[in-house]
Amino acid sequence: MRIKIILALFLSLVALAADALASGPNIVLILGDDFGYECVTANGGQSYQTPNLDRLAAGGMRFEQCHVQPLCTPTRVQLMTGMYNVRNYVNFGTLRRTETTFAHVLKKAGYATGICGKWQLGREVDSPKHFGFDESCLWQQTRRPPRYANPGLEYNGVEKDFTNGEYGPKLLNEFAIDFVTRHKDHPFFLYYPMTLTHDPFQPTPDSADWDPRAMGEQVNRAEKHFADMTTYMDKMIGELDKKLGELGIRDNTLLIFLGDNGTGTGVTSKFQNANYKGGKGTTTQRGTHVPLIASWPAVIKAGQVNSDLISSVDVLPTIVAAAGTTAEKNLPEKIDGVSFLSQLRGEKGSPREWLYHWYSPRQNDNLTVKEFAFDREYKLYRNGDLYDLKADPNEKQALAAADQSAAAKTASAKLQKALEQFAAARPAELEPGEKSSATPAKTKQKKKQDK
Repeated sequence: MRIKIILALFLSLVALAADALASGPNIVLILGDDFGYECVTANGGQSYQTPNLDRLAAGGMRFEQCHVQPLCTPTRVQLMTGMYNVRNYVNFGTLRRTETTFAHVLKKAGYATGICGKWQLGREVDSPKHFGFDESCLWQQTRRPPRYANPGLEYNGVEKDFTNGEYGPKLLNEFAIDFVTRHKDHPFFLYYPMTLTHDPFQPTPDSADWDPRAMGEQVNRAEKHFADMTTYMDKMIGELDKKLGELGIRDNTLLIFLGDNGTGTGVTSKFQNANYKGGKGTTTQRGTHVPLIASWPAVIKAGQVNSDLISSVDVLPTIVAAAGTTAEKNLPEKIDGVSFLSQLRGEKGSPREWLYHWYSPRQNDNLTVKEFAFDREYKLYRNGDLYDLKADPNEKQALAAADQSAAAKTASAKLQKALEQFAAARPAELEPGEKSSATPAKTKQKKKQDK
């Protein structure tokens, strides 16, 4: 009888372990706002203090070639849907309500889903829930109040204003910590698009000149406060990471951090012993190259550095694959992302040969579309301009046909084939002038959105 009891207990423990394994890891996805590759010390940055990001990189995997869209909303749409903007981007500040997001997929797989931070994807009160998030604490959902000192936030769609010197990023981080604490016993997905480090550049509560009474949303202080804001952002990430450890769930939590676009053009940083001017909004590397760090102690070996080409559309299939087969069954039929889960596991995976971008910053307001494909050495635009990224990383002068080497011509042919794959990818109903129920409200509202 005792043997049967022991056997039954053992089988029960095995079943519980199998269930835990099948349920997949907890997933925390953090997005820095206007935060380029050059800002992280582990990447070679020399202007700012990022000890927590550096520690996560040292204990996990740091990617050297992650590229996103040059502006926030275009990147967020790609990140959440796993599709290039050519397929589903309508204009700035909008995510079409017909889209399937990573929150939808993980929610169907049994994950508790939460979001905190910057929204900017539609002003409807029900937007977060509509897009798959059980809980939310957001800035710029139904309105656009201050985000830093004395902020206005929406808790599950309910507006709340703070007027006693509170600091928005700290309140958002408190929500994040509370969310993971309450859901520690079951798999959760937390999407954390931070408000930092977007301008206005202002003192933080850790700055010597912090005075919440003297700061409004549109006050741009000295550039030195970008450094303070970077340090504070890193501090918030460290506090969340520490809480995951205190809860005993850190080993089986996949934490990913990346930037939403390049650093603002008003910021010049020291990077690898040279001045590096931010390139937000531009289609050069300074506008698209962002940090990507992944930490998952149970899976990722410490100190890994990966040079594969990674796109923002790749995040969705990666975290869904990490969640397991149940989640993968819920993937939309057509996505552009390529999972890099194998790379996180230390395997070769399926590295990309090129990255593709369709970029239209304002769309209905500004019809300029820039479409291009690139690899590590060359970039080709739809209009035929070819750039040598090694010799001319800032794209000062396109290569004349007569000056193209054999290698350049070979690369051009490869990249042209990549562009041809998307020649007919843009749905006609998404073009300006076409009526769509997903087309957002009024230009007046859009102009109040963040840039």
